[in-house]
Amino acid sequence: MKVRLATGAIAILLLSSAAHATMHHGSLYSRLGGKPAIRLVVEDFVQNVAEDRRINGFFGTTNIPRLKRLLVEQICEASGGPCRYSGRNMRSAHRGLGIRNADFNALVQDLGRSLDKFGVAPREQRELTAILVPLKGDIVSR
Repeated sequence: MKVRLATGAIAILLLSSAAHATMHHGSLYSRLGGKPAIRLVVEDFVQNVAEDRRINGFFGTTNIPRLKRLLVEQICEASGGPCRYSGRNMRSAHRGLGIRNADFNALVQDLGRSLDKFGVAPREQRELTAILVPLKGDIVSR
């Protein structure tokens, strides 16, 4: 018989693992809790974006399951995990969308809300942000 844990229970288990890994100074991927924890954060993050009137219009025709998969791949790879990002480069993926600094900043804020919700420590948040923010030059076009 399979036992299904509620998402919150899984998050607590994963974050406990992440806290344990932090004490051992593992890779950022390990300290984030690995791919299962990254998936949970991405799920919540995409929901935040969907509810964010400042930027949700950019995602009106987006294939959301594909977006989630690519975000997980991207964060997994960028944080030192075993994944390989299979999407387009950021410049071509965002070409012609007219994304402004304010739009990019709103997206980062939405990610921060998800990281806070799942108890990701400030150190790991800073490291993840340091990896993702340099993409801004390829995403923002005006």
